[in-house]
Amino acid sequence: MPGPKDLDPSSSPRALLGAELRHAREKVGLSQDELGLRLFVSGSFIGQLEAGTRRMQPEYARLLDEELGTGGFFLRNCGAAAKSKYEEHFAEAAEAEAQATAIRQYVPLLIPGLLQTPAYARAVNRAYDPTTPEETVEEWTEGRMERTRLLDHPTKPLLWVVLDEAALRRETGDRGVMAEALRHVAGLGRRNRVIIQVLPFSAGAHAAMQGALKLMEFKDAPPLVYYEGVAIGRLEDDPATVTQQRFRFDLLVASALSQEKSLALIEALAQDYAYEEHP
Repeated sequence: MPGPKDLDPSSSPRALLGAELRHAREKVGLSQDELGLRLFVSGSFIGQLEAGTRRMQPEYARLLDEELGTGGFFLRNCGAAAKSKYEEHFAEAAEAEAQATAIRQYVPLLIPGLLQTPAYARAVNRAYDPTTPEETVEEWTEGRMERTRLLDHPTKPLLWVVLDEAALRRETGDRGVMAEALRHVAGLGRRNRVIIQVLPFSAGAHAAMQGALKLMEFKDAPPLVYYEGVAIGRLEDDPATVTQQRFRFDLLVASALSQEKSLALIEALAQDYAYEEHP
């Protein structure tokens, strides 16, 4: 009896690979937890592979082929599912983001990617590496703008962002770029597409002083938390860790300005940037 066919890279390889994994697991009568034990991972990790919110790495693909008797199918096809236009440290998070039903994010030093304008994104990407060729910077910027299309849907995903006041006051690009960027953020908030709150300097010490925080929820998979540093990133699915970080985000919300006061501050700063650009 023939085995499963190799995946078509032009389709949605990760979703198809996840569906094949679920089919193969159920065929041999294993639960997600039971299969996870054989691979020394959690059952929720298997669930995330099946839902397509986790990238299948070659080491796990090989073990799955061994445990499920799939004749090398997963190892052959995990490469197609791993292809991404994003940098390696962020690729898995970006792909999970695209499937999330809710995203909660705290950003201390810059406007987050989903809320950026092209000019702001270009300035950020150029700052990452001043020696990078212009065409590469443009590729990075186009990739970031493609991510913002998540917000084309009027209600999904839920996006709740707590912006540190430092992100609003750090001049990125020039004052014209900042004026445009802040007006864009405020516009999303005024249209009720995004929940925006500002964590003001007056809040003093807070629950996330050590860095950024991003929580993602999914319809058919456990939630994830994403940690990001300089050219590094890591997804975490441990339930206790996710719960702890959700509590941390709730503390930030409690310390932040209300939505109305936050939008008023963002709009006032945008006006200041615009005036100083064109007095």
